[in-house]
This record gives sequence, structure tokens and C-alpha cells, in this order.
Amino acid sequence: MTVHRTTLHRARHTARARFSTSPRPMSRSVMQRMVSRLGSDQGDVPGWVLITLMTAGIVVALWAVASEQIVQIFKNAMAPFLGGSL
Repeated sequence: MTVHRTTLHRARHTARARFSTSPRPMSRSVMQRMVSRLGSDQGDVPGWVLITLMTAGIVVALWAVASEQIVQIFKNAMAPFLGGSL
């Protein structure tokens, strides 16, 4: 059985790369995309606006339905710290 030198070299190189503890160098295009993304100030504004509006909507809905219970829970929780003066 004859093994070609190129095949043997490729197998050794692949094994070294697979079990190596040093990180692989990034390709130039990946690095350029990362730098351009980190450098842009655009961000995800629509997503954050949606999250903020939904959170505000949930708070308003809960407050409209259970405002008396929420105030009573808060008073009961704070009473031990304020000596029952609430």
C-alpha cells in the first residue's frame, strides 16, 4: 500500500489544526465585517422602541386592572421597614 506524500502531509496538517489550542486566524472579510459593524452607530432602534412600548403597555394594563392590589402589596412590603406608618 502506497501513501502519497501530499495526502500524508494534508492529513497531518488537518490533525494539527483540529487539535491545536491556538485560535485560527480570521479571514480578512470576516474581520472587515466585524469592524464595520462595531463602528456603525445605527443599532437596532426599532427593536428597542418596540420593547419599550410593549413594556409600558403591560405596566399600564396591569395598573388599570389591579392598581388597588398593587398599592396594598407595596404597603404591606414596606410596613416592616417603616414601622407600620404607611
